[in-house]
Amino acid sequence: MCRLLVLALLAVASAARLHRRDAPAAFSKPDSTAVDYVDPFIGNGGGSPDGSGGMIPSTAPPFAMTRWVAQTRQNYVSVTPYNYTDSSIYGFQGTHQPAIWMGESGQAIIVPGAGKVQSVFEARGMPFSHANEIATASYYSVVVDAIEGGKIHAEQSATSRVGHLRFTFENTATPYVLVEATRASVMGSADPTNVTYPHGSITIDAQRREISGHNPERQDFIIGPSPAPSFAGYFVARFDTPFESFGVSQNGTIRENAKDGQGALLSGFARFGHGTKRVDVRVGVSFISVDQARKNLDKEIPDGTSLEKTAEKTRAEWAEKLDRVKVEGASQEQNEIFYTAIFHTLQYPYEQSEDGKYYSGYDDTVHEGESYTGYSIWDTFRAEWAWQILLAPERISGMVQSMLQDYVEGGWLPMWKNIVETNIMVGTHADSLVAEAVAKGFTGFDLETAYAAVYKDATVPPEDDWTISYFDREQHVGYEVRAGLSSVYATHGFVASDIHSEAGSRTLDYAYDDYALSVLAAALGKDADAAHFRERAFSAPFTIFNNDTGFMEARNADGAWAGQNAGWTEGDMWAYTFDVVHDVPALIARRGGNKSFVEFLDEHFDGGHNDHTNEPSHHIPYFYSLAGAASKSQSRIREVARDNYNNSVNGLSGNEDCGQMSAWYIFSALGFYPVDPVSGEYVIGTPFFDKVTIDLPAAPKPLVITSAGAPSKPYIRSVTVNGHSVDTPILTHANISSGGTIHFEMSAEPQAWSSSTLVDGSREAKRYEHVEL
Repeated sequence: MCRLLVLALLAVASAARLHRRDAPAAFSKPDSTAVDYVDPFIGNGGGSPDGSGGMIPSTAPPFAMTRWVAQTRQNYVSVTPYNYTDSSIYGFQGTHQPAIWMGESGQAIIVPGAGKVQSVFEARGMPFSHANEIATASYYSVVVDAIEGGKIHAEQSATSRVGHLRFTFENTATPYVLVEATRASVMGSADPTNVTYPHGSITIDAQRREISGHNPERQDFIIGPSPAPSFAGYFVARFDTPFESFGVSQNGTIRENAKDGQGALLSGFARFGHGTKRVDVRVGVSFISVDQARKNLDKEIPDGTSLEKTAEKTRAEWAEKLDRVKVEGASQEQNEIFYTAIFHTLQYPYEQSEDGKYYSGYDDTVHEGESYTGYSIWDTFRAEWAWQILLAPERISGMVQSMLQDYVEGGWLPMWKNIVETNIMVGTHADSLVAEAVAKGFTGFDLETAYAAVYKDATVPPEDDWTISYFDREQHVGYEVRAGLSSVYATHGFVASDIHSEAGSRTLDYAYDDYALSVLAAALGKDADAAHFRERAFSAPFTIFNNDTGFMEARNADGAWAGQNAGWTEGDMWAYTFDVVHDVPALIARRGGNKSFVEFLDEHFDGGHNDHTNEPSHHIPYFYSLAGAASKSQSRIREVARDNYNNSVNGLSGNEDCGQMSAWYIFSALGFYPVDPVSGEYVIGTPFFDKVTIDLPAAPKPLVITSAGAPSKPYIRSVTVNGHSVDTPILTHANISSGGTIHFEMSAEPQAWSSSTLVDGSREAKRYEHVEL
């Protein structure tokens, strides 16, 4: 069968939605239509790691430390623990894997069974059908076939640091539950047989009905500068049913009545009396100690708490956020896409602190304070952070403070933190996150420390800057930060392709980060620094603009062009030629003015060059608006949304990347997008729905966006903000964050609004000045 036909059949099967979301009434409290629209399976499909959204049907509250999910395969870099195409479940995993291209860390795995204890992964799989599976934001249920006959009904919910599972045994042999401490750990993504064997521990206390231990697995230990030598995931599993017998399994060998064990391939188990029908287990998790895991368990899900109550608490946390957004005029599919997108944007970064303390792998010490990890900053600085600023402002200062603690304890702000720094991706875009937070009014952290951290990124190169390439996932190197800063960038404005990998992308990313520093410096009254870094930010991009070709192109240290295909990160010369979001007028001028630039955009889209599966293309459809062709932005945005998002398991065309794919959809559906997030400006696109009302947590009144007829009328005739006409395609942060009314008059046909280039074709780009907040 040809590959295209196979993909077509998979798409049809996925769209049919074999799974269910109709949770029992006891697990549907409190009432929330918004939460009911969430489909946790969206974005789990895809034929390859890069073609998958990389999402999993997990249960946990917003920003939870641990997300619980049915385990259908062993996860590692490029593989998630659940895949919709699988037909057996091997356990239930408390995962800390924040994205499909990152590794797992300190997971806990709970495995129900009946009859002979099966500890080996390959032997413990139990068949299931999606028809017997329910997944919501706060509750998961599945019926599996027990290996020796009968059925096991598994249910789960979770708080941030505690998983809550319940197993009902129907016509099975003697029931048991196994707790896996350690397994073979896959290193990297190229070869799943390339493994190490972490050594953990297991302890069984039958009197307390507990199985506890620790798991030091951290798959990303082979990359990044920080070894986090004492890192482990600690766990305490507490049962509501007495143990009839128990034991330890190591490498498949059972030791009956053993109370503890240490080493690799290690599990502990408890059997329950014959005829036991139901077993409830709560699993506290910690990055600090077993004692802390037990405290987390007692605090978050104390003894006597039913699974229904746990699920109700978690559902209420999701409802508190999702119910703030009310949509009118959306189809069932659009509602599912939209509310699932919000669900995705509020998962990462995740809480690393517990009970006011956190383990830092940078200095291998437990500190007081609030901490987060799972920062995919190269992706999320574009729109995800701006969305979290609006919908979760109570988290922002703590997240910035967490990054500053990373700087104090490890020497640098994070790039891609997964427990500790991993050196993945390029640029120091934490600079953008800090600057945007300050520009938008957040001050709940030390501003001078923030400035020192961002300033260091822009002025201090990594070690051996002239000799180390810092290619993707390079091992045995120090902090990557701005590789190439001293070798060429600081003197000539570009990163040398014959010295460093991804040099073209680095050049443009560093320029934006310099711009972010200039905005932060200006906000703090450091005018000389602001002027210096602003000048560098605005000049650096065009050091790699090839006037002969009209495209960006990386250069070697001697200034020679490196070739059009050299030096790009998850993109190409097409995507990166548009990557000057902080100075679009200068880019338009380089391409010959508005008319020529619009034609260039047409060539980009019509030629199939726009790749929405990766983030460098996300802002590009909005560039039409900045060149006086807003009606073309409006049609392109609708095309991108239609082609890259749906409500099936294949509903994301590319990796979610900790919320950025979904943040694009949310902002686009609202009618505006933060093309240049640090500026505090949003470029107007095209709203998707008749009306959206958002109760923003920090706003004195709701934000009401009206656009009657928008589902079938993509074009804008006029825009008003609080009754005042808007003639340029720009909204400010204050227009949005303070609440009020944004009114779009929509049309089925292209209109002249903000489309002067299309009307007469002769006018040049108007330079929309940045509004510094």
